[in-house]
Amino acid sequence: MAVIPFDDRDGFIWYDGELIDWRSAKIHVLTHALHYASCVFEGERVYGGKVFELTRHSERLIASGEILGFQVPYTAAAIDAATKATIAANDIVDGYVRPVAWRGSEMMGVAAQSSRIHVAIAVWQWPSYWSPEARMRGIRLNISEWKRPHPETAPTASKAAGLYMICTMSKHKAEGLGYEDSLMLDWRGQVAEATGANVFFVIDGKLHTPKPDCFLNGITRQTVIALARKRGFEVIERAIMPEEMATASECFLCGTAAEVTPVREIGPYTFTPGEISRCLIEDYEALVRA
Repeated sequence: MAVIPFDDRDGFIWYDGELIDWRSAKIHVLTHALHYASCVFEGERVYGGKVFELTRHSERLIASGEILGFQVPYTAAAIDAATKATIAANDIVDGYVRPVAWRGSEMMGVAAQSSRIHVAIAVWQWPSYWSPEARMRGIRLNISEWKRPHPETAPTASKAAGLYMICTMSKHKAEGLGYEDSLMLDWRGQVAEATGANVFFVIDGKLHTPKPDCFLNGITRQTVIALARKRGFEVIERAIMPEEMATASECFLCGTAAEVTPVREIGPYTFTPGEISRCLIEDYEALVRA
């Protein structure tokens, strides 16, 4: 199947306050964000024409920029409105939203205080590509050689573009080895997350998940914890060492793209997707389409 490049599509992108033709949404090669990773972004899903937790995503975009030392020049309410306008202009029913904010090309060097902050929002069709049966088969992960950094060495509370370089490297290697994704440990050797999703384990009927002290406390992660507790499942946030995965009966990932996706293998550890995973898949699907 031919791949349609993202710079050559029909539609509209919201760019610095107005909707423009998709192919006209360009930046200069000397844009600061390209050279120094001064860029933050969000990933959101559209279900039935509505973005799940839109305002929380817009607020996090602004907060991520502040952590990187720049002010996104729009309020969360304005970003919400722009997102809705972009979805309507592109006639999206089930899709993906990518808001992004970055430093422009006014200054080229490590310091770039006078650079203009740009904001763009793109949306595209993205129907659910998992059937319930396929999802419950579970995916396979290896364990990455790259580690999530100490929060004193990187802005780990920001959804910053630069933090995803090691995710791309990890996922490429995993896919080259026949896996779907890669599990990342942190600088201490503790379980952290997958390359773009948080991870949960079922141990003795309780949900265990790493404490997000050096990676994002995902919006989907918070949603799944609330759904699990509503079901009466005990959720324990704590440090998890890799060898503890041997005691888990179920494992799943969660994130905007992954939604709730069971895992059947992480390196030498195996799991059997079961009823807790199935319950949370169903509850999450019902919530986002409510």
